[in-house]
Parts: sequence; C-alpha cells; structure tokens
Amino acid sequence: MSEARIFQPAKTAMQSGRGNTKKWVLEFEPAEARQADSLMGWIGSEGTNGQVKLRFETRDEAVAFAKKNGFGYTVTEPKVRRVKPKDYSANFAYDRIR
Repeated sequence: MSEARIFQPAKTAMQSGRGNTKKWVLEFEPAEARQADSLMGWIGSEGTNGQVKLRFETRDEAVAFAKKNGFGYTVTEPKVRRVKPKDYSANFAYDRIR
C-alpha cells in the first residue's frame, strides 16, 4: 500500500500573487532511497510513484480519492496567512522602530 501526503502548496519565492496555491495536491512518499546511476550519474529510483502529482479542488476530494484507491495518507493543513494592513504614511511615523 502506498503512502501519500495531501497538502496545499505555498507560493514560491518567485511569485508575488497567490496563483496555484488554492488547489490541493496529492503526492506519494518515496518508497525507496534514490541512487546514482553509475554510467550517466543521474539520480533515480525504481518506484515511479514519485513522479505522480495529482491536483484537486478541495481537500475532501483528495481524501476521497486516497480512500477509494486504498492509499494511506496524511493531510497537512495550510498555515493561516495574517495580513497586517498598513498605509504608506506608516513608513514615516514618528514612533517607528529604527
């Protein structure tokens, strides 16, 4: 039985927006260690499940898919993003910490 993890991806450092962070992703955990090929030097393993990444609209859809196919799974909840609204004048406030 394969082990999968279900999570919502964080935005990359190259993104300013929140695109591609709303969907849920189901990825399989590696079943065996990766090893270097002696001829080419490429890193790889026998298991191909590491290449599979499935996207779902909701967490419940991803969990239902894992249960239906008999996969063990762990769900990682996303961290709550806290936004502190500021206006431009806060940059020049008298009591601003320098």
